[in-house]
Amino acid sequence: MPTVTSLRLALFYVAIFVVFGVQIPFWPLWLGARGLSAEELGVLFAVGQWVKAAANPLAGMAADRSGEPRRIMLMLSCATAATFLFCLWAQSFAALLLLSAAAGAFLSSLMPLGDNLALAGAYAGKLDYGRVRLWGSLAFIATLLIAGRVLEGRAADTVLYLLIGGAALTFAACFALPAGSALARRTRSPEWRALATPRMLVFLGAATLVQGSHSVLYIFGTLHWRALGISDTTIAVFWAEGTLAEVVLFFWGAPLLRRIGPLGLIALGGGAGLVRWTVTAFATAVPAIALVQLLHAFTFGAAHLGAMHHLARTVPAEQAATGQALYTAVVGSIGPGLIILVIGPLYAAGGGLAYLAMAAIALTGAVVSLRLSATNF
Repeated sequence: MPTVTSLRLALFYVAIFVVFGVQIPFWPLWLGARGLSAEELGVLFAVGQWVKAAANPLAGMAADRSGEPRRIMLMLSCATAATFLFCLWAQSFAALLLLSAAAGAFLSSLMPLGDNLALAGAYAGKLDYGRVRLWGSLAFIATLLIAGRVLEGRAADTVLYLLIGGAALTFAACFALPAGSALARRTRSPEWRALATPRMLVFLGAATLVQGSHSVLYIFGTLHWRALGISDTTIAVFWAEGTLAEVVLFFWGAPLLRRIGPLGLIALGGGAGLVRWTVTAFATAVPAIALVQLLHAFTFGAAHLGAMHHLARTVPAEQAATGQALYTAVVGSIGPGLIILVIGPLYAAGGGLAYLAMAAIALTGAVVSLRLSATNF
């Protein structure tokens, strides 16, 4: 039976993924409606990645040092809503660049803090992390489908109204979280540099390789499938199918975690990536593409679940939020930012064959994870 803590955290994941379900597919469309060129969009999103990389560790350290993660989350969610609101009056590229980067930084900083609270509850025996986190994935699918219908034929600023509403819902969900922290407030927490041990750096590298192998899919997946003559409706089904497979993994992932451990899950994700991206590079038939999309359960779901539990088991409790934020900064921003620099030319030169590079990256991540699990340095 769900506990009060698990229900509150599930609400948080639902709320924040409502925002993601609007922002990820429709934010570029709104920016385009403001008159930004393709080159300006590229600069805007690149800057956003690097700003998030700096903001996430700062938010994590603030949560650890204050001992009040809920207060930090309330501030971040309020700032997210306010930033999207200010976008209603932004017209110049400079203003849009500043506000987009700020909104992305505030929003992305919420996720590691929420994950930290969920993992703390999991290791206190109050909840199953995967079964709480899956509600975010379900909310993403529902929002993607509903928002697409709502936005059809409406003014572009409707995107902002949905984002503001989602951020307000996230604020309410953060307010419902337990106040304070299980940890006593510290006058001085160890800095994030104390986490940068050789073993942590290798772990971050392995996770970055496995998760970063999705880069071609995230940026060029829809364009590639369109070029194959596949309809937008079918492409939407591909995306939804992958997320549903991820949900199944989160629901049933606990036994797999006990069997092979966190690093084993990351290695499993990398091995699945070798198969997924190799097939995707050559697949042209809808059934083949649909079948291989099911591997998202492992390439993302298993790798994410493994990374979260590895952090929970290895990072000192007083630095837990900082550790989560450092992971998000490296694996979610810095790593993909570097990979994005090379995949554009790869895709321009070889089209879908660029997925073969992602297969090699995923395999490397799997090998590094297995080596890490076998050593004690």
